[in-house]
Amino acid sequence: VEYLKQNDVKHFAIIDAAMNDLMRPTLYDAYHEIKVVREHDTKSQPFDVVGPVCESGDFIAKNRSLKLKENDLVCIMSAGAYGMSMSSNYNSRGRAAEVMVDRDKVFEVRTREKTSDLFKLEKKIPL
Repeated sequence: VEYLKQNDVKHFAIIDAAMNDLMRPTLYDAYHEIKVVREHDTKSQPFDVVGPVCESGDFIAKNRSLKLKENDLVCIMSAGAYGMSMSSNYNSRGRAAEVMVDRDKVFEVRTREKTSDLFKLEKKIPL
C-alpha cells in the first residue's frame, strides 16, 4: 500500500499494482480476493483498492472490507496466468515480476521489467 486517501464518500488504498498489471477487474469486473499479508488490529473499513495510473478504470477491487495501513503488503489472489498474458506497458510501466508459491516455498519465475527493457526493441531512424 503506497498510501491511503479518502474523499467525502470513499476510502482508497493506492497500491503499486495497476490496471496494466491485472486488467481483469477493469475489463470485465473480475473478482480477486485481497489479503493483507501481516494483519494488525486496525479497524476494518471499506476500501477501493486502486493503482497509480490516472484512469478511472485503474482499480483492482471495489468496496472491500479491509484492515489497511500505509506500507502494508497485500496479495491479489487468483491472478494466475491471466496476469502476465493480459498485462501491458501502458503508461510506460514495466510488467510486474511473477512469483510462484508452492506451500512454504516462493520462486521468482519472471523478473520485473525495467524502464530500459521498454526501449530494447525500439530502433533509431536516421533523420
